[in-house]
Amino acid sequence: MSFNELITPDSCALALIDFQPAMFQGVQSHDRKVIMDNVQILARAAKLFKVPTILTTVAKDSFSGPFMPEVTDGVFPGQAIIDRTSINSWLNEDFRKAVAATGRKRFVLAGLWTGACVNFPTLDMLREGLEVIVVTDACGDTSVEAHERAVQRMVQAGAVPMTTLQFMFELQQDWARSGTYEGVMDILRALTPYGIQVRFSKWALGEHASEAG
Repeated sequence: MSFNELITPDSCALALIDFQPAMFQGVQSHDRKVIMDNVQILARAAKLFKVPTILTTVAKDSFSGPFMPEVTDGVFPGQAIIDRTSINSWLNEDFRKAVAATGRKRFVLAGLWTGACVNFPTLDMLREGLEVIVVTDACGDTSVEAHERAVQRMVQAGAVPMTTLQFMFELQQDWARSGTYEGVMDILRALTPYGIQVRFSKWALGEHASEAG
């Protein structure tokens, strides 16, 4: 694992795992609304920076329900969603094919629950020689301890922890990159507490400043 190498849009891929109603209901480690916002940030940032993204569900029709529509309809409309019977995504052939099709060796993972649907494929992907980064604040589990022990286990196995905004800012790197600047600001305004400051700054430096002039 290259601990000292920052992610870039052309060096990583994203996998979002099992953000479904039945899985959300079991989350007790985090505020579920925060996780929902963070997943949308990951998805929107991945689309903005053209990072290959895999969406997968478990037992969609029989138990868990559909992947959250804010991502499937709002960010990736029409994208195929891999539905599995296995808790471990890596046991699913279509998931493994989707990973290979990205051509990437560094994967950013987030999902529900941390100790199973994130932990299991992380361990297998590491054994396959892939690099895995886990976005810990976009994951959740049935208790704080369950989440923390799962993160510890993955880190000890060689995965690297990251946060949601770290993912987006690491892709942006430089505010002078005008092609994605406004897109990042839009995501911040829509889905983060810092968006209040972004909106205020735009007002203060824009409309209000022109009125004062």
